[in-house]
Parts: sequence; structure tokens; C-alpha cells
Amino acid sequence: MRRSKLLSMMILVLFVAAIFAGCGGGNQTPAPADETVKIGFLGAKTGGHASYGIETLKGMKMAADDVNAAGGILGGKKLVIVEEDHGSKDDQAASVTQKMITQGTVAIVGDPTTGFTKIAGPIAQGAGVVLMSAGAVGEGVVEIGDFIYRDTLLDKVGAPLVAKYLASELGWKKVVLVTSTNNDYSVGLSKLFRDGLAANNIEIIAEQTIQDSDQNFSAQVTSFSNKDFDGIVFTGYYTEGGLLMKEVRKQGLDHVMVGGDGLLAPVLWELGEDAVEGSMVYTGFAADPANASPKTLAFIDAYKAKNGGTLPDMFSAQGYDAVMLLVDAIEAAGSAAPAEFKETLKVTSNWEGVTGTISFGPDREPIKSPVYLLEVKDSEFSVKATIDL
Repeated sequence: MRRSKLLSMMILVLFVAAIFAGCGGGNQTPAPADETVKIGFLGAKTGGHASYGIETLKGMKMAADDVNAAGGILGGKKLVIVEEDHGSKDDQAASVTQKMITQGTVAIVGDPTTGFTKIAGPIAQGAGVVLMSAGAVGEGVVEIGDFIYRDTLLDKVGAPLVAKYLASELGWKKVVLVTSTNNDYSVGLSKLFRDGLAANNIEIIAEQTIQDSDQNFSAQVTSFSNKDFDGIVFTGYYTEGGLLMKEVRKQGLDHVMVGGDGLLAPVLWELGEDAVEGSMVYTGFAADPANASPKTLAFIDAYKAKNGGTLPDMFSAQGYDAVMLLVDAIEAAGSAAPAEFKETLKVTSNWEGVTGTISFGPDREPIKSPVYLLEVKDSEFSVKATIDL
């Protein structure tokens, strides 16, 4: 009997507690809603494209730290970077994109390359999640859909300007063009260089093709080793670029190479060694403290403090700007709903980032200035020229 009475009293207490919990009685505080906004990182931390991905992620984390230190986003919510690693593999890029979407990311920054961005883009578009590439410079990216953006210097802007510089400043008249045929970025950039070189009366006296992951380029170099030309335009990535130039030197040629930001990584001289000295790379950002704006200089100093005194590259800077662009669009919309803040993002005009001034045109493509031409000197990239639009 006593046990039954005690049990009845316990049930009564639980019942009353349940009533108060259900109606929010007393001074009870409701369980807090999710106080975070998630932005995903899509890129490689391992594999052949790790240099791009790691630097992009560094910039993204710096941006998140700055946002959170200033009070967060949307009235105090914490900005969280969701990291994954697609390992430089096509199939993993698709699965990683889908995974981050299911984890509740409202936007994804990545991939730094055109090919992987084209894999992820349709998935993000179909899910209604904003994707902002901090590196894809080739064609056919924003055409995927209205949730797809990028904040990088476009090849269709950079390649013609560099071709003009080669003709007017360096006096080049004849070049060899080398393309990686299993690389969308390289194929597209070669087309743009062909047009730009022709417009500036530079003749392509020979064309050769390679493939990403090739390591022996003796046949290609032999084919043009006895020809008269001024330089080599190579439109692929840093691994093949470094090895190609080693073969060029092995066969006794002293020509230099010029290409796009696919060459922008220390791996270029780690593999190419002295053979890549003098090689030129164009990019939408250069760490040039002597001529940097206050905002850019602050970023450079902060990056150096976190990375043993080394300077940031284009990918870290554009990763930082990508997050900040998204944050500003979310704040302007007053909402982290992708369908809402993509509308404020597309009307961004004269936005000042650490990489320069960015506006989005009617086609949502970035309009950036200036273009930097870098040169390898003593195993470092140094600014050779600043080219205005």
C-alpha cells in the first residue's frame, strides 16, 4: 500500500512537471534554437590539388575567426566552417558536396578548380544551396544556375591582358602552346590564349598536348626543340608545369614559361627547381605589402602571424573574401536562407575585399581589378607587373 501511494505521488509530480514544461510556465527558458550558420569548404586537403584546397581553407578559417570575434552573424550566431576533403577525386567531390548539404550548410565555398566546381555546381544548384568558388576561372561555371558564384579573376580577362603584355612589354612574337587535354581548365585557357595571342600578333609556331599525371615530356619538348620561338605558354597545373620545364632545360633550351593560376603553388619550384626560375603566372591577388590597401595589409600581416611569416597566395585571399562576401550578403538579406541571400549577393557592387574591388555583373560573373603577373625568383613568386583592366 505504501509503495502504491508513493508511486502515485511520483506520477502526480511528473504529470505536473510535464504540464509546466508544455506550457512554458514559471521562469522556464525554452531550449535554444541552433545558434550557428554553417558554410562548407569544398576542396582537397590531400592529393594532387591539396595546395589549392589547404590555402583556401586557411583563408576561410581566418574569415570565420574575424566574423566571430566581431560578434558573429545575424545578431550573434556563430559562423562555423564545415570541412571535408575530396582527396582530389571526382567521385569524392560529388559525395562531399552532398554530405555538406545534408549537414545543413547554407553555402559552400569551393572548389578552387574549374573541373571540381563543375561537378559540385549542379548538386548545389539542385539543392538550392549557394556555391561560391574561390578559384574556378574557366568557362561554364555560373551558367550552371543562379545559386552558383565565384570571386576570382576570370581567364577571359587575364589571358588577353597577359598576351598583350607579352607582345608590348617583352616583345614576344612566337610561342609554343602546351595543353593538358584531360583538364577542363587547361583546355579552356588554351582557347583564350590562342585568341589573345592572335589579337596581339603573336604566332603559335607549335602546339603540344599532355595529360594530367604524365611525368615524361621528352617527346613533346623534342618536337619543338629546334624551332625558333620566344617562350612557352603552358595552360595546365603546377605539377606538370614543373616537370615540363625540367625537360625543357634537360634538352638545352633556356626559354621561360607563362601560364595561369593553375601554376600558382610552391610545388612548381619544388618539382621544377631551377628550371622554373623566370616562369610567369597571372593571378587576381598578390601579397605586395608595399602597395597594399589597409584591409589587404591587415590580412597579409594576420596570415603571416598564423603561418610562420610566409605570405598568403591567391587561394587563401580569395577563400577569405568568399566567406566575407557570403556573410555580407546574409547580413544584407537579414536571413541565412540561400534563396534570399543569393538575391543580395548578385547585386554586390564595388565591394572592397582583401583581393581588391569586386562587383558582380548581370551574368553574376565577378569583375575584378587589377591583374597581377608574378615571376618565380629564388623559389618565390614576386610581382613582375600590375596590369589594369
